[in-house]
Amino acid sequence: MFRSVRPYLEQAGLEDPVVCYQGAAVVEPRSGRFLVHEPLPLDVAREAVAILVEAGRPPNCYVDDELYVAEHNAYSRAYAEFQHLPVTEVGDLLAWLERPPTKLVAVGDPEELPALRALLTRGLGARASLMTSLPYLLEIGNPAVSKGTGIAHVAGLVGFAAERTVAFGDGENDLDLLGWAGFGVAVEGGHPALLARADWSCPGPDADGVARVIEAYLGVHSRA
Repeated sequence: MFRSVRPYLEQAGLEDPVVCYQGAAVVEPRSGRFLVHEPLPLDVAREAVAILVEAGRPPNCYVDDELYVAEHNAYSRAYAEFQHLPVTEVGDLLAWLERPPTKLVAVGDPEELPALRALLTRGLGARASLMTSLPYLLEIGNPAVSKGTGIAHVAGLVGFAAERTVAFGDGENDLDLLGWAGFGVAVEGGHPALLARADWSCPGPDADGVARVIEAYLGVHSRA
């Protein structure tokens, strides 16, 4: 969500466009204006909600950069605490949902997500993208977008080329991002498919791996 990212952008003083919602949105930090917004089509979203409700896993639903759930549970409370954002209960999601959501997220124990993913794949086919981000989050979005399409749009706005871009990632949802960039770095402990695709890997967050790579790169070029 942009509202989750915004405090970090303000702390870092960054004003260039930011990719949010797995690429479904590209947002201008200062104004909060969505430069790109490709939500999940309403009919597909409603089908996904129905499948997940039937499976006993009503999803998180994102509309207008706000998060809605049918009712609070342990997962929604943990997610809200992790993201530091409010969550609104709406009751019957199917009755409430009248606009295309930016994305849906099924939340569950990691061992439960493959079965939910299989249900959604059978019901939705190629009409939605299904990606894990964190091990307990299954993201459901517009299949036309990804972090790769998001960064490509930012590249056009800001003026940098794919072959001169280094991208970092740790989740399945970072595959297209690393595929777009000229050099892809997987964070140790990340998704196996990402580790297999990456050009290189760096230490995890406990060792400040991404920061160490950036600092080393800047240090080399400052002496050049």
